Amino acid sequence: MKVVVVESPAKAKTINKYLGRDYEVIASFGHIRDLPAKDGSVDPEDGFRMIWELEDRGSKRVSEIAKAVKGAEKLILATDPDREGEAISWHVLEALNARKALKGIPVERVTFNAITKSSVETAMRKPREIDQALVDAYLARRALDYLVGFNLSPVLWRKLPGARSAGRVQSVALRLVTEREMEIESFKPREYWSIVATLATEAGGVFDARLSAADGRKITRLDVGTADEAAAFKRDLELATFSVGSVEAKPAKRHPQPPFTTSTLQQEASRKLGMAPAQTMRVAQRLYEGVDIGGETLGIITYMRTDGVDMAPEAIADARRVIAKEYGDRYRPDVPRKYTVKAKNAQEAHEAVRPTDMGLLPKQVARVLEPEQARLYELIWTRTVASQMESAELERTTVDVIAQVGPRRIELRATGQVVKFDGFLTLYQEGKDDEEDEDGRRLPPMSAGDPLKRERIASTQHFTEPPPRYSEASLVKRMEELGIGRPSTYAAILQTLRDREYVKIDKKRLVPEDKGRLVTGFLESFFKRYVEYDFTAALEGQLDRVSNAEIDWRDVLADFWRDFSAAIGGTKELRVSDVLDALNELLGDHIFPPRADGANPRACPTCGSGQLSLKLGKFGAFVGCSNYPECKYTRQLAATGVDGEGDGTSGEGGQPGVRVLGDDPETGLPVTVRDGRFGPFIQLGEASAEKGAEKPKRSSLPPGTTPASLDLEKALKLLALPKEIARHPESGEPILAGIGRYGPYVQHGRTYANIGRDDDILEVGANRAIDLIVAKEQGGGRGGRPAGDPGRAIGKDEASGRDLVVKAGRYGAYVTDGEVNATLPKSMSAESLTLEDAIGLVNAKRASGGGKKTTRNTPKRKLTPRKAASEDDTAAPAKKAAPRKTSTKAKTAAKPKAGPKKAAG
Repeated sequence: MKVVVVESPAKAKTINKYLGRDYEVIASFGHIRDLPAKDGSVDPEDGFRMIWELEDRGSKRVSEIAKAVKGAEKLILATDPDREGEAISWHVLEALNARKALKGIPVERVTFNAITKSSVETAMRKPREIDQALVDAYLARRALDYLVGFNLSPVLWRKLPGARSAGRVQSVALRLVTEREMEIESFKPREYWSIVATLATEAGGVFDARLSAADGRKITRLDVGTADEAAAFKRDLELATFSVGSVEAKPAKRHPQPPFTTSTLQQEASRKLGMAPAQTMRVAQRLYEGVDIGGETLGIITYMRTDGVDMAPEAIADARRVIAKEYGDRYRPDVPRKYTVKAKNAQEAHEAVRPTDMGLLPKQVARVLEPEQARLYELIWTRTVASQMESAELERTTVDVIAQVGPRRIELRATGQVVKFDGFLTLYQEGKDDEEDEDGRRLPPMSAGDPLKRERIASTQHFTEPPPRYSEASLVKRMEELGIGRPSTYAAILQTLRDREYVKIDKKRLVPEDKGRLVTGFLESFFKRYVEYDFTAALEGQLDRVSNAEIDWRDVLADFWRDFSAAIGGTKELRVSDVLDALNELLGDHIFPPRADGANPRACPTCGSGQLSLKLGKFGAFVGCSNYPECKYTRQLAATGVDGEGDGTSGEGGQPGVRVLGDDPETGLPVTVRDGRFGPFIQLGEASAEKGAEKPKRSSLPPGTTPASLDLEKALKLLALPKEIARHPESGEPILAGIGRYGPYVQHGRTYANIGRDDDILEVGANRAIDLIVAKEQGGGRGGRPAGDPGRAIGKDEASGRDLVVKAGRYGAYVTDGEVNATLPKSMSAESLTLEDAIGLVNAKRASGGGKKTTRNTPKRKLTPRKAASEDDTAAPAKKAAPRKTSTKAKTAAKPKAGPKKAAG
C-alpha cells in the first residue's frame, strides 16, 4: 500500500479514484503546524529559530497519517505545486520524523498542475525530493510576517488605541488606498472646453471633428480653458469654410491577451463578473479540485495560483483543434502563440490558469455546475482559447480638416476605426475601465481637397475629474505593477483590510475608514521605510531569490531585522502627544477641512474659545475640544457632515454635523440627526447645560440606514423605540423592539435576542419577534448570532442521512450535522466549505470522541441581561459577575497568558 497526502478531502476522494486500491489518499486539511501566537516563536538571537506547534486538528491528522504509513510501501507527498504546498509537505515530513513514524519508509514528492487522471498518473512516474529552496522562501516570508506583526502591532496598540494590527504587505496596500483618497480630497477641478464640428460630405456622410490646432499651434484637451476662448473659436468656425486637408488610413492589428495568471483572473472576474478576489479564488478552487461530470469527478481547470502565462504543448494543440472546429481555420494562426513574462521566479514553473480539457465547452458543463462556477469557467475557457486565435485586423483612419475664416486657419481632426477581420474578438475582449472611444466608429468616404458642409458647431464645458478610487481589481493590478506581495496573497490581503475595518466597499470601490487612515498616518510618521513601495517590492525580490536558491533566507532576515528592531526600539520613548501632533499635521486637511464661510475650521462650535484637535480614547480616535472638561464637544474623526457632503459646513441646525429634520408634532421640539463619537444618531430637542438636567432622547440608526436617507417620519418612529410589538404566548408579557449597543433587538423580560440582518426593526412583526424570543429562551442565538438563524446548508451526508450546516459560532465558524460540531480550521472559510470537506471534518470530530454535550455536571451560571437603551444610543452594560476563587494548585497549573494575536501580512 502506498500512502498519498494531499490538502483537502475533496481532492483526496478524486485522486483515490484515479490511483486505485493500491493507494490510500489522506487529507492534511491544509497546514498541520503553525507558529504559536506568542512572543519568541521566531528568535532572531538564535539564527531565527522557529518554534512550530501542532494544533489539536494537526495532531490528529499526523496521527492518522502515521497510522496509515505503518507498514506502507511508500509515502508520497502530493500537496499543491507552490511555496505553500511545498511547505505543507515539509511540515508533514518534519512532524512524522519527530514521531519517528517513518522508520526507513521512502518518501517522495510529486506535483501535478491539474487533477485529471493523466496528470496525476504522469506525476506519480516523476517523483522528486522536497524543494528546500521553496521551503526556505516560505520560512523567510512566514518569519518576516511574524516579526512585523508581533513587534509592530503592539506598538500600534499602545500608541494608537483602536488600531487592530499592522502587517508587512497589508499596511502597504492600505497606504495605496489612503493615498488615493487624499489625492481625491486635495484635487482641484480645472475647467476646459471641447470644440466639436459636425460636418457633412457632398455625398451626405456625417461625422464629427475636434479642434486640434489653430494659427500653427497644436491645441490639446485642456488648452481651451475659458468660456470666452471657447466662444471665440465657435464664432470663427461658424463663419469658416471647411475642406478635407488629408486622409490617412493605416492597417493595424490587435493581438489577444495571454491566458490567465492568478492576478489577471482576479481582475477580469471582478470587472466582468463582479466577483471579489476572495470569491474568485474560492470558486476556482472548486473547479480545480473537481466537479462531477457524467458520474466522474474531474478537475476542470489547472492550478489557480500561478504567475506563469505559458501552456503545455498538448494544451496549445488542444486549443487549436477547438478553434478550427468551432470557428474555422481562418481563426487559427499558422504558428501557435507563445507567451512569456519578464519577471523570473519559481512560481513561473506553473502553467497559466486554463481548462484541463479545451473540448469541454462552457455550454456543456453549465448544467452540472453552480451558476458562479459556470460563469468563472466560461471566463477562463474563452480567455484561454482566444489566446491562441488569430489577431484582429483593423483599419484606423485619420482625417485632418481645414477651416478657413479670412486669414485665420483652424484645424480639426476626426478619427475612426473599422474591424476588417474580428479574429479573437469574435470570442473575447478584455474588460477595461476606459474603453477606446474610437472603437467601431466608421468615417464616410472622402479625399483630400473635398469640400465639407458645416452642420453645427458645439462648445461644451468640462471639468477635470480626480483619479478614481481603487476597485479591488485595480488595486490588485497596481500592487502587481509595484511588485508588492504576490498574486496568491492579494485576496487574503484585501479581505484582511476589510475584516479589520481599515477599508470599506462603496459602489464597488475601496474607501479608507478613519481607522485605516490613522494607521497609515502613524506608520508614515514613525515607520516610513516599512510602508514604502520600493522597499516592500525589493524585499519581495529578495524572497524570489531565496526561492531560486540564489541567497540564504537567514541573510535576508538578518538584514531586515537589524534596521527594523532599531525602529521598534526608537518608539519606546514616544509619547501619545507626539503621535497626536504628527497625525494632526499629516491628516489636518481630512480632519479639519476648510469651512465654506472662511471661519477657523479648528474652532470649537460649542464654546467658541477652544481649539479642536485629535484625541485618543479607549475606543479609538475622535475630535475633541481643548477646553475639556468644561467643554465636552466631541465628534467623529472626519468632519463629513451627516448628509455626506464632506464640506465641513454647518447643517440647517447651525452646527457642524447637525441637520434638522423638522419638529416633533407632540412636543414641538426639533428632531435632528447628528454625528456622534460612536456614529450618527437622532436626537429630540437640545441638551441642557444645567446640572441634573434630563438628557434629550436619542436613538442610533439601524444597520443599512444612512443619515442622508432619514426623514422626519422615520426619525420619529426610531425615537419611539423601544415599543411593544407582541405578547409572549405563555406569559402574556409584552415583547419590545428597540436598538441597543449591539444593534436592533427584541426583548421579553430579561431575555434579549438580536434581530436578523434582513429584518427591519421598524417593520418586524409579532410572529417574527415571538420566534426570536422563544428560540433564545430555548438556548439559541448565542455568540452574537441572531436567534433562529439556521446558518448555511451544505448538503446531506448520504452515509449518515444527516444534513450538514455551517454556522458562525462564538469561537469561529463550525459545521454541524445536528449531533457533532466541528470547528473549521484556519485554512478553510465558511464561504468556501464544500460538502466533502464538511463530512470529513464532522467524521474526524466524531472519531476523536467529540460531539454535543447533553448534560452538565455543574449548574448553569445565571446571567444578568443588559438593560435596553433608554436615553443614549447604547444599551446599559450588564453587571460583571463576581470572580471565582481559584485554588493554589489551579493557579500553578494555569497556562501563561498568550501573546499578541497573530497579524497577517
